[in-house]
Amino acid sequence: MTPSQSFDITSSGAPKEAGRSVVTDVMVKAGQKISYGHAMVEVSGRPIFLMKGSIPAYRDLMPGAKGRDVKQLQDALAGLGYSLGGDVSGTFGKGTEGATKRFYRSMGYAPATAEVAVQPPTPSASVPNTDDKAEVLGSETVSVFPLAEISFVDAPSVRVGDVKATIGSEPNGVLLSVTTGSLTIDASVAAYEKGLIRPGQDVEILSEASGKQAKGKVSSVSQAPTKPQSGESGQAGETYAVHVKPSAALPSEFDGADVRLTIVAASSRDEVLAVPSSAISAGADGQMFVTVRRAQLEHRVAVRVGMTGDGFVQISPVSDLDVISQGDQVVIGVQPSDSSGKS
Repeated sequence: MTPSQSFDITSSGAPKEAGRSVVTDVMVKAGQKISYGHAMVEVSGRPIFLMKGSIPAYRDLMPGAKGRDVKQLQDALAGLGYSLGGDVSGTFGKGTEGATKRFYRSMGYAPATAEVAVQPPTPSASVPNTDDKAEVLGSETVSVFPLAEISFVDAPSVRVGDVKATIGSEPNGVLLSVTTGSLTIDASVAAYEKGLIRPGQDVEILSEASGKQAKGKVSSVSQAPTKPQSGESGQAGETYAVHVKPSAALPSEFDGADVRLTIVAASSRDEVLAVPSSAISAGADGQMFVTVRRAQLEHRVAVRVGMTGDGFVQISPVSDLDVISQGDQVVIGVQPSDSSGKS
């Protein structure tokens, strides 16, 4: 099962005053619903906050900064209840600096700071400045919202995905991920099952790890076979992607879990001839076959497939000259010739 979107949370390094870059705290757990303004992880004692916004953080934001990213931070702080005073939207002024200080202190951290140069006032026309360069009077300390301490995500609800960071580890690569949107289910079926599945069919969803159940519907069935992943031989035959949409929001423990899907396509009134699904093989032209063993001899029979259920597939010979009867042995899987099962 996968979420609609996933965002990786990384670290851009520890502050300059830190002796070394190390994870000092992890405040979230996998599957946890997380709110905006929440600190997710600490690197060398400094937090990384989750804030609402669609523009990725790309610079430190401090007094004098202007732009869409400043407006985004202002909107995020205002949404958390921190007044911006009389600051112009998109301009980091004294009001935004005050909101930044109050936010950090309410979360139990000292505001991050930076030293900025202080320029003298522009000389008046009556007192011209004869210097080629403006005189620097000194510097002042201002509160900033550092790039390293903020991660923006824009979604109605956010959950924690994988948590890779551990206390004492170096903050290299992805520390954790957060996910947004509802969970979706990606599955695959064999070629002989594809024709039985259609969008709109009811699906029963079972988490074998927790035993919890849910319901959904088939949203789509791929018309083209799925390409084997790297390292897969493809000997198991072609498979087709099936997407299932849950009927209601699934619990967090379903996130990333393997689930069992049951799709009731049809049922038979009378008994039918069936073999284990592993007894079905497909030719290059898509024709299905079953290998029947009689008197230690094996005979390959072309078959049509029908309903499937509980690991069995309904079959009927394509040719009237081929006869398969109840009790015949069929070869299953890719085991040696002495491995067989009964239909």
